[in-house]
Amino acid sequence: MSDVKEEIMKKTAAEAAVEIQESEAAPDLNQAENSTPVSSDNIQAPAPDKDVKERDLTSEADAQDSAGSEAAEVSEPEKEEAKSSVDSMEDFEIVSLYPGQIIQGKIISVTDDELIVNVGYKSDGIVAKDDILLEDEKPLTEIFKEGEEIKVEVRRVNDGDGNVILSQKNVVKQQAWKEIEEAFKNEKEVSGIGKEVVKGGILANVKGFSAFVPASQLSLRYVADLNVFVGKKLRLRILEIDKRRNRLVASQRVILETEEAERKEKVWNSIKEGQIISGEVKRLTNFGAFVDIGGVDGLIHISDLSWGHIKSPKQVVSEGQHVEVLVLSVDKENNRISLGYKQTLPHPWDNIEEKYPVGSIFEGKVVRITNFGAFVELEPGVDGLVHISQISENRVDKVEDVLQTGDTVSVKVLDVKPEDRRISLSIKEAIEKKEDKPVQEEESLFSNEEMTVSLGEFFPDQNE
Repeated sequence: MSDVKEEIMKKTAAEAAVEIQESEAAPDLNQAENSTPVSSDNIQAPAPDKDVKERDLTSEADAQDSAGSEAAEVSEPEKEEAKSSVDSMEDFEIVSLYPGQIIQGKIISVTDDELIVNVGYKSDGIVAKDDILLEDEKPLTEIFKEGEEIKVEVRRVNDGDGNVILSQKNVVKQQAWKEIEEAFKNEKEVSGIGKEVVKGGILANVKGFSAFVPASQLSLRYVADLNVFVGKKLRLRILEIDKRRNRLVASQRVILETEEAERKEKVWNSIKEGQIISGEVKRLTNFGAFVDIGGVDGLIHISDLSWGHIKSPKQVVSEGQHVEVLVLSVDKENNRISLGYKQTLPHPWDNIEEKYPVGSIFEGKVVRITNFGAFVELEPGVDGLVHISQISENRVDKVEDVLQTGDTVSVKVLDVKPEDRRISLSIKEAIEKKEDKPVQEEESLFSNEEMTVSLGEFFPDQNE
């Protein structure tokens, strides 16, 4: 390129000198037209004059020197202009722009409405806000910085005002579409944001493209109101691609199913009988509660929920509650896991003799009636038997004639056998003891009471 510069500079200087010479040597056309024509017959050739010849030679040399001097005087500014012109031409040769071209540029100015980008062309490029793909509503000044490199597409080389019109959106979308195609080919996960509910599902924004997610592909379970997914981040896998329309069909469910299968496999490979594990109550039924223990549901039968007698699982646990459970049995062939909740709680028969000493009286609830007596619950998991002979002082032929399930009664502890988990109770002795207690208390009251009342209190002074 330096040789080109020198060539142009030499050419420019030479042309300037030639122009000066031509200007000085050019005849005056007006003067020639007005002069009297002279015939060749009237002209006599002058004799050669040595002095004239020398003068002519001297004048010619002076003219050449003068022309060279003037050429030298003009060449300096012309040189600078030629150099500038060459430098500009050199810049133009670096970038040759055409519509659709993808180029790298540097941001030199950022406003709320546009970016000014230097792309190495004779004029800077403009990227309008509408030609920028934004993932959120942040101002351009918060997203882009001066001096930052940016890849853009040339939309127009000249908009009529000498500006280059650029687009960042198209470049991002082209790259995004390649990533989407790659994810589709390799069954990789992509992120999306739920935008709006449409018939049969929702539309999600995936890297600037619209993806339809059917309602059945949003969750593992039925969701009545799809608006819960609007504005939410979705984990999607591309199922179909329409390149011509830039449309996608995606699913979140396939990802959730894959993860659930992996969790289940992990649980089944690690779970063992006798383990105490954490879980979440997912569903209640009449016969128990289903608990999620890491992707696999186990059943707590109603009999394993409480040490006491309950009519419904709702009396002990609720949906969404986190519980500690004991693994009672594992049936991998039938995918069944039995869990126990009461087994993780203190056993009610621990220290039973200290809690219910012989001779003490407690209140309990009749929970079961038999031909030979009634079972009374002292606390959940601790029942005592009231034999039919211990129900009343009077003869009892049928327990139902005296007691009903759910009755609250007072009982006296007659005997405790922890090894057999048996407690003998009596209703009639508890009644007798209660009847004796007020009499004893009354006698004690009168015997210990001090007579502090004077006769004067009963017979006031007549003189008053």
